[in-house]
Amino acid sequence: MKATPQTYQQIERAIRKVADNFPAEKDAIMTDIHLQVKPSSGELLAFDDNDEELTRIVVEQWIDSGDELYEEAAGQICQCLGNMRESIIDHMAVLHPFSFVMVDEDGETLRDLYLVDDDTIILNHTLLEGLDEELDQFLHDLLG
Repeated sequence: MKATPQTYQQIERAIRKVADNFPAEKDAIMTDIHLQVKPSSGELLAFDDNDEELTRIVVEQWIDSGDELYEEAAGQICQCLGNMRESIIDHMAVLHPFSFVMVDEDGETLRDLYLVDDDTIILNHTLLEGLDEELDQFLHDLLG
């Protein structure tokens, strides 16, 4: 499913609402942002580490999308986070490192969407795929 401009606007609105909970003029707190997608209702919910709901929106295009929605929504959310990094996310009063993660209904992490540290920003989980195997092979070659 190709996301419509309205879908991106709805996701961006949710991210702005999350950022409103962490205005730059407040003291920074330590938390991650947990995003939950509900395929049956099209809802996007955001929570902090204390499971307090930060925002809830309905993305109309996501309603009744089925389980394939998780991967598609993750890509769409990542794109919005990347687009909003300098204008919104970098100004949130959240201590580094912090991340936006997609979670299931039990709160278990499905995918890291956005990870930021002072020197590192990861917007795409595929950058880390296979890293363990590559490091194991490097170590094997080095010691062998």
